[in-house]
Formats: sequence, C-alpha cells, structure tokens
Amino acid sequence: MSSTAASPPVPRKRAEWMTQVDEAILETMREEGNLTPRALEELDVTVANYARDRLSNMAKYGLVERISRGLYRLTDSGRAFLDEDLDASELEPRDLD
Repeated sequence: MSSTAASPPVPRKRAEWMTQVDEAILETMREEGNLTPRALEELDVTVANYARDRLSNMAKYGLVERISRGLYRLTDSGRAFLDEDLDASELEPRDLD
C-alpha cells in the first residue's frame, strides 16, 4: 500500500519591508486586475490609506506599477513573486520620480 503525502507549500520569499497585507494586495490584483487603494478597501483587503502606502512601497520595488494617479497594476515581477519564482528580498528600490 503506497501513501503519497502532499509536500508542504513552499512559502513565498518576502523581503523584510513586506507585510502579509502586501501579499493579499498582490493576490487580489492578480484576480481582479488594475486596482486603486479605494477598490482594495471596497474588496475588504485593507483600508485605502494603508493600501496607498503599501502600493507606493511595492511600486518602488517593482512588484506593482502606477499607471495613472491612484491606479496600479501587477507587474511581471509581482506575478513571479506570487508564483514563488522570485525572492523579493533580492529586489532593489528604484527611483520613481
């Protein structure tokens, strides 16, 4: 009798600056598409002011991209992080002028 145990999920490799809310925001963006901080609040992910701060920070590291005032989209790096193909601790902050 052969028993195959499921291997435990590999945790995503978060950077020190990341929070669990960041992962929830990224997952929601993958499911819903481009979002604003207000939309994240309406979807019960987090309050808009906190979402605004987190999105701005994640944009600095390239996980999301600001496409217009207050509107963000998931980047290829963000998708790679969600797919466990990217170690976010290796990302360098960018100047977003």
